[in-house]
Amino acid sequence: MTYRIRYNKTAGQPGRGSVDHKWRVFDENNKEYLCKHVVLKALAWSEADPNGHDHNLVTDGEIEINREHSIITFL
Repeated sequence: MTYRIRYNKTAGQPGRGSVDHKWRVFDENNKEYLCKHVVLKALAWSEADPNGHDHNLVTDGEIEINREHSIITFL
């Protein structure tokens, strides 16, 4: 699956996680995950977001979610 990783500029606002949830992760189905940390163990590249204002890191592969520590690892 392809994932897009973007900095969470609205962290701490209602519905946007705590002020520590600094990352937004989107899957191919546009499902969004908020997390405090990301770990990249897979090849990643940057791209301009279609919205024309943001940039993403993009990676293909699988993810592991550590909900206790709010970490998403990309394999």
